[in-house]
Amino acid sequence: MEITLPPVSDPVGEALHFLRMSGTFYCRSEFSEPWALALPPMKNCLILHVVTRGRSVLEIDGTSRGLIEPGTLTLVPHGRGHVIASAPGLAASKLFEIPRKLLSERYETITLGGDGERTTMICGVFQFDDPAAQQLITLLPDVITVSTWATPQAQWIQSTLQMMAAEALEMNAGGETVITRLADILVVHAIRHWLMHSNTNRTGWLTALRDRQIGPIISKVHRGPTRRWTLESLAAEASMSRSAFAARFTEVVGESAMRYVTRWQMNAARVQLAESDVTVAEVAHLFGYESEAAFNRAFRRHLGISPGAAKRVGISSRKHDTRKIIEHVVRSKAEGKSGIAV
Repeated sequence: MEITLPPVSDPVGEALHFLRMSGTFYCRSEFSEPWALALPPMKNCLILHVVTRGRSVLEIDGTSRGLIEPGTLTLVPHGRGHVIASAPGLAASKLFEIPRKLLSERYETITLGGDGERTTMICGVFQFDDPAAQQLITLLPDVITVSTWATPQAQWIQSTLQMMAAEALEMNAGGETVITRLADILVVHAIRHWLMHSNTNRTGWLTALRDRQIGPIISKVHRGPTRRWTLESLAAEASMSRSAFAARFTEVVGESAMRYVTRWQMNAARVQLAESDVTVAEVAHLFGYESEAAFNRAFRRHLGISPGAAKRVGISSRKHDTRKIIEHVVRSKAEGKSGIAV
């Protein structure tokens, strides 16, 4: 029996719901002026910096990208290599040369600098498995900075930052979990703030989510990736004719409706394969394919790898803790040196 999905009133808000973070790793950093730390590129990672005491500058490719002060949230969404420092132009120490103390597989502390004024930061590295989250992240700018003093939510954000700082200092039982959940909220808030306030002209997917007719349909596809979607059923959901819907979808999204649906389904299938013990044949049947061979062809055509290879990658990832996964990502950029301290 076909399941009727409820109406969607806020497609952009629903896209934020898909920001399910994984591969998270946190660090409390103690810096003393003068100091500068170079972070290498981290592919497919989002990096969060929060100063709880003092201040820091952030540079990308030698260009200042703003000041990080207490109460400021700074995101580097694409994992670009960058420098955080007490002042511009300082010689930066490499990430792997910094003394650190591992408190758990997801949390550690590092120290760096001289005898000057102290700066304390909480930083995090995030990965996103959900295809909606990955698609949203690709649309974000290189750096997002949110001054919490300029937002209506300033009071609760300040309280959240203070609680994170206190938990990081004391590290009582459950402290790591508290910091993780609070940091997740801050990341979503920063991205939402950019979506609501950026003056950047947005095209493609974000524009489509805001479209009165197309946005709710995209959200329904996201919510029901295993549903047997057809152009006719999509048009019916939008209360449009088949031809008018097809033309409007292509105009707003930049690709045909059924290509979008199939690509989305293959990404959802990849998550299923990576996160569970189901077989390729079972996933093929779940997504409506009568034969495993047909599913394999569609999967490879849209994602560039076979379902079996995707499953092996997922199994390998589940066998390693988060720190080692991120460590492996960074190590490839660091000439064979190991370690991670962000």
